[in-house]
Formats: sequence, C-alpha cells, structure tokens
Amino acid sequence: MLGLLVLVNFSTQLAVDLIFSFFSHRFNMSKTIKLMPWLSVIGFAIYSAAPLLLPNAVFFGLLLGTAIFSASSGLAEVLLSPVIAALPSDDPERAMSGLHSAYAWGVVVVIILATAFLAVFGAERWQVLVMVASAIPVTSALLFAKAEIPKLETPGCVTGAVRMLRQPWLWVCVAAIFLGGAAEVTMSQWASSYLEKSFGVTKALGDVFGVALFAAMLGLGRTLYSKIGRHIERVLLFGAIGATVCYIAAGLTVSPVIGLIACAFTGFCVSMMWPGSLVVAAERFPDGGVFIYAMMAAGGDLGASVAPQLVGVVADFALKNEAVIAAAANVGMNAEQLGMKLGLLVGAVFPALAVIVYFTLLKKREERCSDKYTVVNK
Repeated sequence: MLGLLVLVNFSTQLAVDLIFSFFSHRFNMSKTIKLMPWLSVIGFAIYSAAPLLLPNAVFFGLLLGTAIFSASSGLAEVLLSPVIAALPSDDPERAMSGLHSAYAWGVVVVIILATAFLAVFGAERWQVLVMVASAIPVTSALLFAKAEIPKLETPGCVTGAVRMLRQPWLWVCVAAIFLGGAAEVTMSQWASSYLEKSFGVTKALGDVFGVALFAAMLGLGRTLYSKIGRHIERVLLFGAIGATVCYIAAGLTVSPVIGLIACAFTGFCVSMMWPGSLVVAAERFPDGGVFIYAMMAAGGDLGASVAPQLVGVVADFALKNEAVIAAAANVGMNAEQLGMKLGLLVGAVFPALAVIVYFTLLKKREERCSDKYTVVNK
C-alpha cells in the first residue's frame, strides 16, 4: 500500500509532464503557476483528513490526497524551471542550479523537522504534521499572488511539439535526465533502508544520516555550482563516474562508515544531473520553452519511478531465492542485508550508463565549439 502511494505520486507527476509536453499552449501559464501551491494545500488537507472524512475507506482518501498534491509537484517541475530561465540573468546555468539547490535544502529541513516531530509527539500525530507542512505551500501561494510571471514560450499547437520530437538530440537529453533522475532518486529513497537493514541503525538515524545527509550533499553540490560552476557537460560526466563508484562501494562494503560516506557522497555526485540536463536541453533547444522542460521532467520522473522500483524488486527477490540466502549465510549476512546490497549494485547501472550519455554530450559540445572557432577564424 505504501508502494502504491509512491507509484501514484510519480505517475501523477508523469501525467502532468506529458499533458504539458503537448498541450501547454492551452493553459494560462500565469494563472496555472499561481494555482499550483493551492493544489498542494488541498491535497494535504484531504490526506490528513482521510480518517475523519472516509473512516471506511481511509486508503482511498490517502490516494486522492496524494494524487492532488502530486499534480502540484508535477506543475512545479514543469513550470518553475522555465520561469527561472525566462528571468534576466548574467549566468542562466547558475540561476538554474540555485533553483534546484532550494529543493535539496528544503528536503533536509523537512526530514529533520518531521523526524523530530514524530519522535516528540509520536507517529499517531502524523495528521498534525501534514497540516503544519501546509504552511509551506500557503506561503508560496501568497508570494506568487502578487508576483509578475514572465511570459513563457509554448508550441503553437500539438504538431509543433510533434516536430520537436523528431529531433534525435532531444531524446539524448531526455536519456540524460532519465539516468540522472534514476541515480538521484534511487539513493535518496533507499539510503535510510540501506543503512537500517545492512548495518542495523534505527529508522530515525537512517533518515537523518542517510536521507538528510544525502540531501545536504545534494544541496551543497548545487549551491557550489550556482556560485562558481561552469563547463556543465564535464561536471555531469565526472558526477556520473563518481556516483557509479559510490553505488558500487555501498553495495560491496561491510563497513557502516564507508556505507554512510558512499550514500552521502552520492548526493554530491548526482547533484547536477537533473538541473544540468535541463541546462543542456535549454541551450540545445532555445525556442522549446515549456515543451522542452515538460519533456525533460517526464524523462526525469520516469527514471525516478523505474530505478527505485527495480532496486526493490531485486531486494525482494533475494529474500525468496535459496541461492542468495545460502550465499548470504556464507558471508555472514542474512538475505535482507545481501538483498539490499545487490539492489544498490543493480542501481549502479544507471549512473554507469549516464557516463556514456554525458560523454556524448561533452563531445558534441566540443565539436560545436570547434566549429564556431573555425568560422570565426575564417
């Protein structure tokens, strides 16, 4: 049931991404952006009130609330990046990185405060926690209410979007963010369980030292790039190499210290994969507007859905496979511990494939720079 809530979350976001990929010209962008945080408020309210409103169908209420606030999340993914890109900036790459660093630092704050709240007041007060969290979108709604939203470019019709889909480099960019989203979200979703199952730490410590530390390193990487970053394709390439090493280290180590470092440093390595892929796509397709950001968000959400689920499938398989159970016993582990490690080793496939895609983007950038240099000399 928990897995279904996560699936509904990402599926709803993906649906919003696809709708805006082809029909963004049908929406009033300014009004949509200003409505967006109110959807979060409504979704949170239904989610927290589900036991009261639907005592005989509580899970349906949780699903309904999840779908509504996930639609808001999908809109935020699709629309906030092009808003930042449309604002005047001396360095658009760094502005985009600054936007996405705010997400990472927000994750850190929410995890720490939520963990502290549940530790003090108990898990049975989760509804109060959800309502308190509503203050965040309410604040956003009030700030957006008086804001002047810049004009966002959209394809004039569905056929304009379809034409762009025929460009091969669009799919290379989508592959870049698919693999980046997979590498980022897999570790962020599994870090706590990995530390808990593999090394016996409590869930609270797993959340704080796993997920929160991962998010802090994610924020650090994005903040540093927003201040001093350049050469985004090289950053993406080295980040993918580093993330691959971290996943393999987490999957092979028997040391909780090394496991924690691998989880945390993965956050730093993957920090620019999502916003960096957006920067590359926006530069490659400067007239794509909302369509490009919607397609990229769809690719990222798909990676964020598929990869963590694959890790879970591998971990579950290990619990039921006699060969894995025997192998775990031979190395002094139980099947659950070995299953988590095998899951993360499978997760290493995504940043490893990203190395190939980011290398392709880097070579294309160098070719374009070389062509410009030749034209200037001529």
